[in-house]
Amino acid sequence: MSVTAVPILPIKKGSLTKFWIGAALVLATGGGLAWWGTADVRHEFGDVVTTESGLRYKVLKAGEGPSPTDQDVVLIKYVGRLKDGKIFDQNPQAALPVNGVVPGFSEGLKVMQRGGQYRLWIPASIGYGSQDQRNPQTGEVAIPGGSELVFDVDLLEFKSRAEVDAMQRQIQEMQKQGGAPGGGQASGAPQGLPPEIQAQIDAQMQAQRTQ
Repeated sequence: MSVTAVPILPIKKGSLTKFWIGAALVLATGGGLAWWGTADVRHEFGDVVTTESGLRYKVLKAGEGPSPTDQDVVLIKYVGRLKDGKIFDQNPQAALPVNGVVPGFSEGLKVMQRGGQYRLWIPASIGYGSQDQRNPQTGEVAIPGGSELVFDVDLLEFKSRAEVDAMQRQIQEMQKQGGAPGGGQASGAPQGLPPEIQAQIDAQMQAQRTQ
């Protein structure tokens, strides 16, 4: 759940139906974190990679297989912190389009693999820039302008956007026929939808109908 309701999606957001793509073993994030400059981070964590954009990342646990692309939707667990350690956002299971998040987060996702856990240091230039980001519920500044963002991310699974769209169309068709998954799966329905994910799908579709 989000602590501040400030998402890692940019201000202009597209709708996305959340989906279930298999059981995932979520790793607990490590203990105390350090929040220093580049040299100190390398000393503390070892192999920190810096890309041309300024993104820095550390492999906490290597994954396996291919990496997501801009055409994919990922299922992740993440915790986002400011450099002083304050948590501004977290979610134990979020479905996000790779090309629909801030550039630094998108770049980080595309170097990960299934089952991997990474730490990302995202500078403001590829994060939220110089503008303050406010909590839409309270109006308080959640991410000060110019902030470096620090994320611990577990890549649980990912699918292509085409696959996700096909799942969404299938669910919509089932609902039109009166066979919504929440009331018992009809023939051809996606198998094994957990109640909590089905609730997310129902809420998303209801929001789309009221827009």
